[in-house]
Amino acid sequence: MSDAAAGMPQVQDTCEESGAGASPVAEGERIATLDFIRGLAVMGILAANIAAFGQPFHAAIYPGAFKGDPGDPGGWLWIAQFVLVDGKMRGLFTLLFGAGMVLFVEKARARGATRALQAWRLVILMAFGLAHFFFVWRGDILFFYALFGLVALACMGWSVRAQVAAGFIGYLAGALLYGLLLSSMWAVSDSSLGESNPDFAARRAGMAEMVEQVLARDAAENAALASGDYGALVSERLTERWTEPLQGALSLGFETLPMMLFGMALLRIGFFSGGVARATLLRWGWIGLVTGGLAHLAIGLVIREGGFSYYGTLTAFIGWSPLPRLAMVLGMAALLVVYAPLATGWLGDRVRAAGRAAFTNYLGTSIVMMLVFQGWALGLFGQLNRPQLYLVMVLAWAAMLAWSKPWLDRYRYGPLEWLWRCLTYRQLFPLRK
Repeated sequence: MSDAAAGMPQVQDTCEESGAGASPVAEGERIATLDFIRGLAVMGILAANIAAFGQPFHAAIYPGAFKGDPGDPGGWLWIAQFVLVDGKMRGLFTLLFGAGMVLFVEKARARGATRALQAWRLVILMAFGLAHFFFVWRGDILFFYALFGLVALACMGWSVRAQVAAGFIGYLAGALLYGLLLSSMWAVSDSSLGESNPDFAARRAGMAEMVEQVLARDAAENAALASGDYGALVSERLTERWTEPLQGALSLGFETLPMMLFGMALLRIGFFSGGVARATLLRWGWIGLVTGGLAHLAIGLVIREGGFSYYGTLTAFIGWSPLPRLAMVLGMAALLVVYAPLATGWLGDRVRAAGRAAFTNYLGTSIVMMLVFQGWALGLFGQLNRPQLYLVMVLAWAAMLAWSKPWLDRYRYGPLEWLWRCLTYRQLFPLRK
């Protein structure tokens, strides 16, 4: 349910020395394109997660979880974020993760290594993810990116056709499964069918009680966040929520693994490096973006009509949006491949730098949000409405853009990119240029 992302340095760390057979100019253009997409996505990840940082965790989806007034009359900000941001940034990162795995293995083979090096790298990422979940923020996605990355690694030798077919079948199966399951829950809880059918009355009452239990379960975490009792917060995660990383992996597996396979296939056909005609990218990019966006808007209006209920918003995110989201993610990727090279000014350079240090920016953002919201720091948890949270988001974006380029002008890697690289190869690399 969170858009917290991983895999961003997976591409950055490998692009510098991979792509055997490509000209230096072509390889440089591909690196710049991937960096730009990753930079925009890591900024978008914060937009998707900002409500879960500053309010109770379920506020990222369900406005009723806000402490106080969400500050969103009519729910139009919720709809705008649902249409433009939620799930799309995670999808872009997953594509890049799959592409980055191919690049890394190509480089490893050129040096005489095997896929085992990539597997070790994923194990390290899994450890980062667990540390992030238990000690920083429970919206981690690194753990199951690493988990499904190990599965995708076994599929790397498949043909492009096989990767696309397996990805599509898996994605469609997940979309249908969750669509049917969540739609039935929505029909019972929110629709007129649930009101008129007496057989649904008991089930409806049970579902309402379940919502109360879900929100009540967050009470201990919310109290620890507000009071600044960091020890209680970590203890609650270690004792009460230790299964959540695996549960998250299972819930998003039908999306994560297929998108990784799509990313592998797209890289191999030259999607990111001029292997697909510009006119084709533009045509299908706009078709995917517009049709997917309109479908999201229609879903959002249905949920608005139902008053943004818990099961309505849950169904919108998980049950109804996967297929239009896939269209939007692929459309956005195609358009960014076309337009990223045009971003040649100072802002484009800083977005690329943020992308090169995306791993540090992602985990660093979680740490900064701890300082902003938790009670042992600034203590703003539960006190800001949605527009005010967006202001915090913009300030964090400015910080990302401000530090990334000056750092990378002096150093070879972002701080955590460097650490991950050293752990992967089990040797100390020079950091300063």
